[in-house]
Amino acid sequence: MFDDPRLHELTRRRFVQLSGLGSLSLGGLLNAQAHADTTGGLARAGIKACIFVFYYGGMSHLDTYDLKPNAPSTVRGEFQPISTSVPGLQICEHLPHMSKVMHHCALIRSMRHTNRLHDSASIETHTGRQAFQGDREEFAPIAQFFPCHGSALSHVWQDRKLVVSHAALPFVFHNVIPTPCQGGGFLGAAFDPFRVAVNAEQQKYVVEELSIRDELPTKRVGSRRDLLTALQPGAPLSPQLSSGMDQFYNKAYQLIGSEQVRKALDLSEESPEMRERYGVYPTVAQGGVGGADQGVARHMRGQNLLVARRLVEAGVPFVNVYDFRQQGQNWDSHVKNFEQNKNTLLPPADKALSALIEDLDQRGLLESTLIVATGEFGRTPQINGSAGRDHWPDCYSVLLAGGGIQGGAIHGASDSIGAHPAKDPATPGDLAATIYWRFGIDPSRHIYDRLARPWTMANGEPLRGLFRS
Repeated sequence: MFDDPRLHELTRRRFVQLSGLGSLSLGGLLNAQAHADTTGGLARAGIKACIFVFYYGGMSHLDTYDLKPNAPSTVRGEFQPISTSVPGLQICEHLPHMSKVMHHCALIRSMRHTNRLHDSASIETHTGRQAFQGDREEFAPIAQFFPCHGSALSHVWQDRKLVVSHAALPFVFHNVIPTPCQGGGFLGAAFDPFRVAVNAEQQKYVVEELSIRDELPTKRVGSRRDLLTALQPGAPLSPQLSSGMDQFYNKAYQLIGSEQVRKALDLSEESPEMRERYGVYPTVAQGGVGGADQGVARHMRGQNLLVARRLVEAGVPFVNVYDFRQQGQNWDSHVKNFEQNKNTLLPPADKALSALIEDLDQRGLLESTLIVATGEFGRTPQINGSAGRDHWPDCYSVLLAGGGIQGGAIHGASDSIGAHPAKDPATPGDLAATIYWRFGIDPSRHIYDRLARPWTMANGEPLRGLFRS
């Protein structure tokens, strides 16, 4: 049911016409009940939520969580290691806040894949599988095939009747085109995330679909819902389609009336002290030629994680946070790597991520919430002629926090210059399997594409050794 895109458009058009509401692009929230198998694979869950922080562009592992102070100067670079709250574990001097919370964290220092370009690397990072088209950048829109983590989980969770099962903020990231790894893929648009946008100038977060037009008071919207109900019996639709559309409409009205979701996006309810803890910065101009200091909405990077915490508190089990929107204005430090990291990239990331960890811990939510922080790859060991580092998927680091991890645990290790895994290599498939396993879902569980072909949710193995149980 609803695999035909014409049916998606029909429901969208009729709903907008009859209700007077804004754009209906809630995909995974509005139609997630309509189709897909929900059997098998459930076990005792170790977590209730996951916040997946994506450092788009590729954070340098060698300048953050896997420094090589004994390597040649052309590899080790300018930064010095500092001690952390875990004896014997050192990280970059420009991560002073994170150094104090590493006892809540674990590291994967041997992550690897074969994609050297941003689009294909981002696809594998968010889906756990390499795209069929291989390692390449996309210059024209293509359909996403494999679902992202949150969409796959929304599919599994359909029977839980969640108002929002998967949210993504504060924009859709893109290179030349929006990178095709941020939605439901072969599961369909029904399992796309609930998309939260940032109004960078007003420093607010918005979802147009939750806004009732000013000229339509709640009573009038209710009257239009009654009209919709009255019209449906005479509509030339099959009973099965009509039932599915009823669910679609009911979910929309449920969202419109969801005060809990609205409040989660309203940061005015947070104290100035809490907002400052995550990072409050002056509004900056939008975009530019290149470099992280030109990133769109870069002054909201800390507040993005505060919204993610509020969404988890509101009951949203999976939240994607994209640190930057545009390729070339992000972590892609081909030029002036150390200057960009020291002045623009690391300070807000350090402050925000450490605040999220401490905040969740103080609220009693860290044990049940897994934080994943990663880029699509690392950076080259060898510093280039522009004082930058280039793409390096052969070995890089991923940080995990909360979710039952063993504080200070490390999976794998890189070699003496951070070029290749020295032991226990891991893959994005293993990371995907770990996320599903922590939610109590068997990674080998099957989901089905539109041709009814079975696919396991992940083709890796959970990294169980990083967790207490």
